[in-house]
Amino acid sequence: MYKLLLATALAAALPVNAEITAIRAGHVITDASQPARGASTILVENGRIIAINDAAAAIPAGATVVDMSGKTVLPGLIDVHVHLGGYSDDPWYAGVAPKRTEEYAVAIGLNNALITARAGFTTVREVGGGQRATIAVRDAINDGLAPGPRIQTAGSTLSIIGGHADNTVGINPEIGDALDKMYPQIGVCTGADGCATAVRLVAKSRADLIKIVATGGVLDDGKTGLEQHFTNAEMKSIVDTAHSLGLKVAAHAHGARGIEAAVNAGVDSIEHGTFADTTDINLMKAKGTYMVATLMAIEGLKEHLGKGFFTPNVEAKGLQTVGIQGKALAAAYKAGVPIALGTDSGVYKHGRNAEELPLMVKLGGMSPKDALYAATMGGAKLMGIETETGSLVAGKSADLIAVDGDPLTDPAAVLKIRYVMVKGKPISLQ
Repeated sequence: MYKLLLATALAAALPVNAEITAIRAGHVITDASQPARGASTILVENGRIIAINDAAAAIPAGATVVDMSGKTVLPGLIDVHVHLGGYSDDPWYAGVAPKRTEEYAVAIGLNNALITARAGFTTVREVGGGQRATIAVRDAINDGLAPGPRIQTAGSTLSIIGGHADNTVGINPEIGDALDKMYPQIGVCTGADGCATAVRLVAKSRADLIKIVATGGVLDDGKTGLEQHFTNAEMKSIVDTAHSLGLKVAAHAHGARGIEAAVNAGVDSIEHGTFADTTDINLMKAKGTYMVATLMAIEGLKEHLGKGFFTPNVEAKGLQTVGIQGKALAAAYKAGVPIALGTDSGVYKHGRNAEELPLMVKLGGMSPKDALYAATMGGAKLMGIETETGSLVAGKSADLIAVDGDPLTDPAAVLKIRYVMVKGKPISLQ
């Protein structure tokens, strides 16, 4: 009797007449580290891959067939460094514009998330934006209320007073004081205890990770440079607190000694890593710290430098970074540092994320295969979701794209997106 009741309960829990989607592919890259399969059919049911069969295998009756037989099908791309709530053409003071409420930022984020998915990115990591807005965008998409990629978000970025993520730097003090009262910046912190509290407050908002600005930033209007901001004790407190809560830490870091301090503190990834030197690279290799080079951020800078768009402080810092674009990535790659693709979208126009792959090959010296791995399983491993996505395997989420050409030999092939599926649901490309 018990077995009968259990069987009845299980049957009731299963979807009735679940629809199967059969995707015919000319080639299939199941894992960027492995050779591609020939012509194959990928079967998807209830948002998951249930089989990858040879093309000659029978397709289940009633299945919806997607004909990508002239394309290469591969895992959806992953960008571990995006800012969905901003636009590259925004002036530096846009955050205090009348429209830029947290509510309006949700609409911006949802729009940019869809643009990003259409560019072939089925998973992204939002590493800094409005606390409530980024959480709302993540939840709306993950709950199926709007189309877009799978999202992890850091919520509010942790910064020193006057640092890269202090949103009132350069603002009229009276306006800045009013903004601080209306929208307290929970990520701006001082001292080991204060920074531990800030981590807990961000975690309380249900963030997926912690983002800190370990050094100054190019796009903030401060004169604090690009070297270390938080003290060693503050960074150690942030990392230890985050890890104790099961959260990884991504560290924005440009200057060499700031990078060294962040890696010594135990961060999980260095974002940008612009001026990383041999000491930094060797330390990252020893500790398994990921490099996220964001080469596209410098492309965005190039498009605005010398045109009066940036303040003099930003212009000076921008010029510092342009001349060494890709050099730190090349050193990290040569040394065997783990690499994940990240782009800093929002510093350039959303939807161009995939241009990072050709840059990783051209400027970072990476092979097309290794760049593609960084854009798929590399990102999945950094985000801790490699058992869910990053490769095409029966049982994993059906996150996949189809492109013209072969990205294992030509990194620019990922710019030719012909089909996108996130969690088993197609994304309209128009």
